[in-house]
Amino acid sequence: MTQSQSQPAAQPFTLPHFYMPHPARLNPHLEAARTHSRQWARQMNMLEGSGIWDQRDLDAHDYALLCAYTHPECSEEALNLVTDWYVWVFFFDDHFLEEFKRTLDREGGKAYLDRLPAFMPMDLDTPMPEPTNQVEAGLADLWRRTVPAMSLAWRRRFAESTENLLNESLWELSNIDINRISNPVEYIEMRRKVGGAPWSAGLVEYATGAEVPAAVAGSRPLRVLKDAFSDAVHLRNDLFSYQREIEDEGELSNGVLVLETFLNCTTQEAADAVNDLITSRLQQFEDTVFTELPTLFADQGLDPAGCAAVLAYAKGLQDWQSGGHEWHMRSSRYMNGGGAGEPGGTAAPWSPLVFGGLGTQGLGALATGALGLGTSAADLPTALRTAGNQRVRRRSHVPHQPVGPSQLPDFFMPFTTTLSPHLAAARRNVVTWAQRMGLLQPQPGVPFSAIWDEDALVRFDFALCAAGLHPDATPDELDLGTQWLTWGTYADDYYPAVFGRTRDVAGALATTKRLSALMPVDTADRAPEPANALERALADLWTRTAGPMAPDARRTFKATVDAMTASWLWELDNMVLHRVPDPVDYIEMRRATFGSDLTMSLSRLGHGRQVPPEVYRSGPMRSLENAAADYACLLNDVFSYQKEIEYEGEVHNGVLVVQNFFDCDYPTALAIVHDLMTSRMREFQHIAAHQLPVLYDDFKLSAEARATLDGYVKELENWLAGILTWHRECRRYRPEYLRHHPGTTGWNPGATGLGTSAARVPAGA
Repeated sequence: MTQSQSQPAAQPFTLPHFYMPHPARLNPHLEAARTHSRQWARQMNMLEGSGIWDQRDLDAHDYALLCAYTHPECSEEALNLVTDWYVWVFFFDDHFLEEFKRTLDREGGKAYLDRLPAFMPMDLDTPMPEPTNQVEAGLADLWRRTVPAMSLAWRRRFAESTENLLNESLWELSNIDINRISNPVEYIEMRRKVGGAPWSAGLVEYATGAEVPAAVAGSRPLRVLKDAFSDAVHLRNDLFSYQREIEDEGELSNGVLVLETFLNCTTQEAADAVNDLITSRLQQFEDTVFTELPTLFADQGLDPAGCAAVLAYAKGLQDWQSGGHEWHMRSSRYMNGGGAGEPGGTAAPWSPLVFGGLGTQGLGALATGALGLGTSAADLPTALRTAGNQRVRRRSHVPHQPVGPSQLPDFFMPFTTTLSPHLAAARRNVVTWAQRMGLLQPQPGVPFSAIWDEDALVRFDFALCAAGLHPDATPDELDLGTQWLTWGTYADDYYPAVFGRTRDVAGALATTKRLSALMPVDTADRAPEPANALERALADLWTRTAGPMAPDARRTFKATVDAMTASWLWELDNMVLHRVPDPVDYIEMRRATFGSDLTMSLSRLGHGRQVPPEVYRSGPMRSLENAAADYACLLNDVFSYQKEIEYEGEVHNGVLVVQNFFDCDYPTALAIVHDLMTSRMREFQHIAAHQLPVLYDDFKLSAEARATLDGYVKELENWLAGILTWHRECRRYRPEYLRHHPGTTGWNPGATGLGTSAARVPAGA
């Protein structure tokens, strides 16, 4: 990557050229916000005498400038309020650092954080406690001034993101305490919570007056917009704050340090890789706006006002992205030598006020292919190379390249596999069941649906996987688990074979909706009559599995199946667009395409009453499950590399995604994936050994609940070991069978395989 020429020697790396597709603009109410924020901070006792800041600190940081850049169109009143929020959140960050991080006082930090949600009641008539410090006083004041203008749905979302922002500071504190540097996937996920950009996205809704409709707020496109925005904001901040955080504060939570450690590379190489990831996330944001939002609007029947609100919100996030970068180039808080005002730096020396009228390009300019370069991308050829090379590479993968047999590294697996004694019976029974459902023959009138035959099903040996995942299963439980895995993998093979070859996205969407309808939460609701083997098998499994469940458990279970089937539409979209996924989007969607949540959901249903649901939603539990899921997903990608790349023309494989992102060869990408698998497994062990005991204490769990969760960890260990055993012993991925697999004759862009959905059904579920 081309780098800027002049840089003070004291800086640990040269700031790279940043992809910034539209210019920053400045709100005309900047000076009013500066004056107001000083008065408010003094009123909240955040300045002289606080031990954290004085007015010189506040003026030097210039949060009003940050907000004027990131919210260029809001009113003076809104800008004042938003600026106060940012003064508060940065004061909290510095206050928590001084009081708890530097002293490694986790117990005190937890008590401090536990009080803060009380200052964010959904109903303002609910009394708040008396504030005992500046952070509590500021939060109480801001909440009262903000929430009357927003809906209850927004209040809940914003309170949740605020609590995440505050509570995950304990995660950072725990890592400092044990001198632990996180792995890249763990870091991205945790940084979203502690970094605050999702919280900033909530304030974008307020400042733009464009609250996202509740009907779409939880959809994939809106989630991806917020996540891509957040990742780019956080990683950019990591580049600018590396010197302060690493050299002065002793921080370990910095993306440059994470990649420097994980890739074992120089600081400069890590900084350049972080910038490449920023570019990829911004391009993911753009892709989502122009390829996923129109489909969402149509599918949800969103009215014009709702569509306009979502687009205004997206434009607000885009403004924040450009404005946040410009502020980083100017604030004394960060490393920006060679930045604003410096010849050869990454920002032009002119005032952004000159370009105030150009901000209207925004999304419209991107939609027409125009590239409006702002003050942060003065070097046009470099900016185009930085972004263009990645975009072209993601769309220029040549399918069906001969790659030879998949290379298998020495996998790190600290757990052993125990097989169910009922394995032989499950092997026989799944063949009988699949024949009865019609899975082993072409579907009448459906081209390309001859994807499996009996020989293929026997080679795939899903009963072996189920027997390892649930060694203590009863015969009926093992049959049900084997058959869920069989259906999930059949469906995952069916979508690309039937819909991918014909580019029938509409047909795939209609099928997905019918599959969801076949799983009624209310047993009194009438499901449609199954029309083919895919539907018949799901209807059978749903009745046998969900029938005995309580309604809430049934609803949770249905949501995991829906998430899996919806993820296959995402894969189909990428195949139609011939687009290798962005690495972060891939990892997160792979968990769904793999069926991980389905299996884990079933594993939890038997003990949901003994453990509070908020425990399962907690950061450590989600991190534990995600670490396990990522190990298994990437394991499948390693085994299936030849099958998918050479025979199926796939773009969904973790090794390929790494090859494409780093522009490296297969062995190099495989080594990176293997290292990531190992680090995710070690993270799983770390969470189980060190974070879960703290979680148990934090929630004051009973001995029974603790034993239940310890048992769940053991189930996940079986899950991981059983998946590796199945991949090693089944014949789904062996080269000698690939040419003769019914699903790989001719052109077939699919079949990643579910891999882990041998759904473990607990006794009594």
